[in-house]
Amino acid sequence: MTQRAGRDQDRDWSASAGDRVLVADLDGTLLGGDQDGRLRLRRALERHPDITVVFATGRSLSSVEAVLRQDSLLPVPRWIIADVGASIIDATDMSHVDALERPLRAGWPGQEHVREALLGFPQLTYQEVAQEGRCSFYLAPDGLTRALTSAVRNMGCSWSFSEDRYFDVLPPRAGKGPAVRQLIHKHQWPLTRLLVAGDSLNDLSLFRLRSHGVIVGNAEAGLTERAPHGSLIHRSHLDGAAAVLSALQRLDWIKAPAPLVIGYHRAPARWSEGRWKQPSSPNGILPTLTSILGGKNEDGGLDAVWAAAVTAERHDARPASFPDRIPMALLPVPPSRWVGYFHRACKETLWPALMSQPHLIHHDPDHWADYEQVNAAFAHHISAHAAQGGTVWLHDYNLWLVPGLLKRDRPDLTIGLFHHTPFPAPDILRALPAAEQLRVSLAQLDWAGFHTAAFAQHFRQLLQDNKTVPRIGVHPLGIDQNAVADLARSRGPVPTVEDTLLVLSVERLDYAKAPVHKIRALATLLDQQPELRGRLCFRLVCPPPEPGISAYETTRIELEQAITALNTRWKADGWQPVEYIPRSLPFAEVMDHYLAADVFWVTSLADGMNLTAQEYLTAQAATGRAGVLVLSRHTGIAHQLGNAALLTDPYHPQDLVSTLHTALTMPPSQRKANTAHLICLLNAATPAAWSRAVIAAIRDQAG
Repeated sequence: MTQRAGRDQDRDWSASAGDRVLVADLDGTLLGGDQDGRLRLRRALERHPDITVVFATGRSLSSVEAVLRQDSLLPVPRWIIADVGASIIDATDMSHVDALERPLRAGWPGQEHVREALLGFPQLTYQEVAQEGRCSFYLAPDGLTRALTSAVRNMGCSWSFSEDRYFDVLPPRAGKGPAVRQLIHKHQWPLTRLLVAGDSLNDLSLFRLRSHGVIVGNAEAGLTERAPHGSLIHRSHLDGAAAVLSALQRLDWIKAPAPLVIGYHRAPARWSEGRWKQPSSPNGILPTLTSILGGKNEDGGLDAVWAAAVTAERHDARPASFPDRIPMALLPVPPSRWVGYFHRACKETLWPALMSQPHLIHHDPDHWADYEQVNAAFAHHISAHAAQGGTVWLHDYNLWLVPGLLKRDRPDLTIGLFHHTPFPAPDILRALPAAEQLRVSLAQLDWAGFHTAAFAQHFRQLLQDNKTVPRIGVHPLGIDQNAVADLARSRGPVPTVEDTLLVLSVERLDYAKAPVHKIRALATLLDQQPELRGRLCFRLVCPPPEPGISAYETTRIELEQAITALNTRWKADGWQPVEYIPRSLPFAEVMDHYLAADVFWVTSLADGMNLTAQEYLTAQAATGRAGVLVLSRHTGIAHQLGNAALLTDPYHPQDLVSTLHTALTMPPSQRKANTAHLICLLNAATPAAWSRAVIAAIRDQAG
């Protein structure tokens, strides 16, 4: 049902003065030309959300709604000018904008009055279609007489005759051009950033706006003859949508599809306080991808685009505002759907399986539907940005359904997916209600990458019954050791307290990091080793997750209660055993903590490469310090360091206690030698080298 909301205020999704605007007719224009031209135009507009699409049509709103439901190649409009310019509709909710329509319909006597006044003209056949603010007839060309047009003018109305068959009686100030002027005035669109496109005489007023214009090759002769001449109006030899696409290219408003599309569920920065804020650390997947796209490596940047979801409002969070000119393709996701997709399906359904905690799996069909819808939107979004025969590099479990959806629609693409998280044993993954759906999608990959051979073997076992299995690669990700070492050496003297032992953990709040296990182990250690009381300090830098992820709330409450209980029991003379820092810190400040720590404590129940462990070792070695790493044997980096590391098992409480005690009592000379040995074993590829190797591995499958 059509709404009449009387909207007088700008919507969040209105184009701003910095955007470009395409105003185009439907029949013969956006609906004109061949399927290939229409598909290419649709994809081009999807690649460029900064181009606001406005339909300007003679159809009624109900007719436009019907064609939008039926035609998947039609671009998604922001505004709809319908009824030959008598109606202006906000396409976000299909409501009429009364404040803009009112001037256009001023003086309209009403449809019934018009029909009655024109009963004496038998050449007119009324169009039995939905009409608002106009009255439309069929009329043969020889029936367009002076008497008829005079009768229309005597009613105080205007008229339009197009395609030698459509006669529209309109309010005196209505028309497609005047309706666009209403939007121009309201939103302050510069004419230099406006392109109009049409094919019939009722589009003529659009071409009199003195903006850029394109008359499509299949236009009626009357429009081609009567439209203004000059450099602004291009008369194309191409039909329909292909002509519109060509005009956008001539104006340099669109870019060609990318040979490489990187698909990640989030952008490389977070939108906060009106600007994008980048991660402070030089390490991790976000900085890694940022560096290869921003031209900070020896290759000068890849010819690629990063497809990411964003829940910020489009008119604020613009791709162009990303630092370092990172080529972004942002996919808007409604906040409510993001909650169901990421906070619930990803973190409550999939994450427990990845962390080998199947007893924590919580599956909600509604939230899983959000996961399916976001993955489907990602697949469509990536397809729009990918060149024919291009490469797609997906990341992590958040997009596990994309391979199947994308390969179905774009078999020409070579699709790879790298898993930064652990990949669990098949029997754990099969505990997921959607396990078969996920398995079928993952089987459509051309290539799958992992940090460790063990993770790769789990994936291979999952798909062992398939006729074809994706090629599999093992590519452990390292850190930028030079950047970390340089920063470590640049820091001033780090304050220390004599005869104090500092144990440090730097990790996000997550039950998989086993933070509560640490507090319990510390309590046991203080009970068993009373000489450590007053000397031992455990500093836990533990920033919270993204707000709204309830899966971690139980862990936070349990952790804070355990810390409070332990500190209350043991604190004395200005000392307490735990220093809890529940916030993100600048990387330089994290570095100071690395340099001050005698022991770095990693107790993950399951983990990827654990880059903080690598950073700690690098910082200690670069400054000649004698810190020691206690590392969970369930981390990816433990597979690389082997028994050279001081390994611990968080599933065995006493092992946590005894291994930490071993680290604390290790002589400084042995600590220093151990760190030097571990540094020699840190042979994972640097971020830039790792990225090049993975991209090459995916592209090799295209041959």
